[in-house]
Amino acid sequence: MGSNCSFSVITPNFNMGAYLAETIESVLENLRPGDEYYIVDGGSTDNSVEIIRRYEHRLTGWISEPDQGYADALAKGFARSSADFQCWINCGDLLLPGALDLAREKLSSTGADLIFGDDLYVDEEGNVIQVTNGHAGDLASIMLYGGWTPLQDACYWRRSFYEKVGGIDPSLRYAADYDLFLRMSLGGNSQYIPFIFSAFRRHGGQTSRAHAKSYQRERVACRRRELNRQSNKKWSRYLLNAYYWWKVRWRVRVQGRVDEMQQLVGSPVSNISCQASVSEGPR
Repeated sequence: MGSNCSFSVITPNFNMGAYLAETIESVLENLRPGDEYYIVDGGSTDNSVEIIRRYEHRLTGWISEPDQGYADALAKGFARSSADFQCWINCGDLLLPGALDLAREKLSSTGADLIFGDDLYVDEEGNVIQVTNGHAGDLASIMLYGGWTPLQDACYWRRSFYEKVGGIDPSLRYAADYDLFLRMSLGGNSQYIPFIFSAFRRHGGQTSRAHAKSYQRERVACRRRELNRQSNKKWSRYLLNAYYWWKVRWRVRVQGRVDEMQQLVGSPVSNISCQASVSEGPR
């Protein structure tokens, strides 16, 4: 059943030509007949368009024009999507070999609207710095009360669900990922999958690093909006906020579930495929 379902992958890009070809190759390696791949470039002035043209015969489509930020670019890409499932992979990040096959199988077999897993944190040369724990038993609560965000590059969902929750908000410039996944976690069935799907690259151009304060302000505003829609009493909300605030900070310090995979640290990401991150199923 899962093998018959198609994927749409979107890559937003702006002046990231140094990493663009590697990202494109990682996606193309994962595609199957019927899958879609769109690149939405924000009017880059580096060699990005030249690189995109090199691959355009293998892309479903691409555009290069000024936009209002990565969320606006993603909204353009997903508006073109017609596949069963969706995800996005930022320029510089990588899909590991076999990631989409596993994602389509898990979305089909679990019946989940959104699945999320673990990833690798890699340096600019593509060497593994850390195996990152994406586990959350109750995604909605840890996002709403703790402000935590799942690992974006290891998230996959149904197109119908994306449309149901209203899609990504193109007016947000920094925390659009948090906002989308928060609405998804509150509006459907989310499930953690204990596999390493992707690699998140550390580099100076990342929105979350370069605009950390702006990201935090947008995230707080999104949380406040959804908290105000909850029916629980104020004192109960304070307790939940306190509990999940500590839970998020404790889980950052204690990786726990992926400790057994830390032997991958120092390895070139090019040698690593999508694989289980723990020997047992989710707890």
